[in-house]
Amino acid sequence: MIHVEESTVVTTELVEALAHLIPQLSASSAVPTAAELEEMLGAGASHLLVAHDDSGPILGCMTLVVFRIPTGVRAWIEDVVVDSSARGKGVGEALNAAALELAAGLGARTVDLTSRPSREAANRLYRRLGFVERETNVYRWSPKG
Repeated sequence: MIHVEESTVVTTELVEALAHLIPQLSASSAVPTAAELEEMLGAGASHLLVAHDDSGPILGCMTLVVFRIPTGVRAWIEDVVVDSSARGKGVGEALNAAALELAAGLGARTVDLTSRPSREAANRLYRRLGFVERETNVYRWSPKG
């Protein structure tokens, strides 16, 4: 059985799990340090959810960011990653279900996320959970250098 909990403290297990999971999410992203995780967990808006099975190791994680804007409370899901050995076993679904429940409990009117079209299983999951593809453009700005 998959269990999802919010990480509220940085542990060695969490740092090691993210060192293993983040490269599976993005080859170009740096693994967060313990200090960076402390900063994130202390920010208030960021909620790091981790999934375990009955044997205990972290199998996946995601970040839910909940924030207030003039039109209400909104939420955004980022950095969803499930260990390659645990894919297809309900870990992603459990993480997303927990995030949606948390977002609703915090008053979010909507929850947004993006997913590359090549991530076919993830996109099927999002549709099954009730996410609707929006007609919008996503833009990204990065500082030069």
